[in-house]
Amino acid sequence: MKIAVLEGSPNKKGSSNLLAESFIKGAKATGHEVEVFDAAHANIRPCTGCIHCGYEGPCVQRDDVDKALSLILSADMAVFVTPLYYYGMSAQLKTLVDRFCAFNSSVQRKHMKSVIIAAAWNADDWTFDALEAHYKTLVRYLNFTDMGAVWGRGCGTPAMTARSRYIAEAYELGKKL
Repeated sequence: MKIAVLEGSPNKKGSSNLLAESFIKGAKATGHEVEVFDAAHANIRPCTGCIHCGYEGPCVQRDDVDKALSLILSADMAVFVTPLYYYGMSAQLKTLVDRFCAFNSSVQRKHMKSVIIAAAWNADDWTFDALEAHYKTLVRYLNFTDMGAVWGRGCGTPAMTARSRYIAEAYELGKKL
C-alpha cells in the first residue's frame, strides 16, 4: 500500500512528527511505501473559496498544493499528523485540508484509507474531542475508511513523547495495516 503522510507541525522535531516517524517505521516494516508531505513548511496559500476549480481542479493558485495533490492521488492512504492547537489541527495542516476543495471529486472516488496522529500537552480525557469530530467528518465526507488513530495525550515535549506509550502505539498502528 502507498501511504501519504501529511505532516502539519511547524516544529520538525516535535511530538506529532516523532509519533509519525514511529508509525512510518511500523508501516515500512511490513512493506508499505511511505511518502511524507510537510505541509507546515510548504508554500501553501489559503483557499479563497472562488470555486474556479469546480471541485475537480485545477486550482487557480500555483503553489505546493500541486505536489500534495499528486501524492494524495497516487496513494491508497492518507495519514494526518498534527499537534493539537486550540483543540484542533494546526493551521498549517488545516490550510492544506481546505485546499482539498480543488480536487474533492478525485479524492472521494479513491475510497482511501486514513489515520490521524496527534499530540497534545494536555492529558485530559476530552482533549481531542473537537479534533476527533473534525477528523471523523472529513473521513465521512471524503469517503475514507478510518483505520485508526494515535491520540498522544500528555505529549508536550519530544522527550515526554519518546517515553510515552504512544511511540509503540504509533509503530503498531503502522505495522498492522
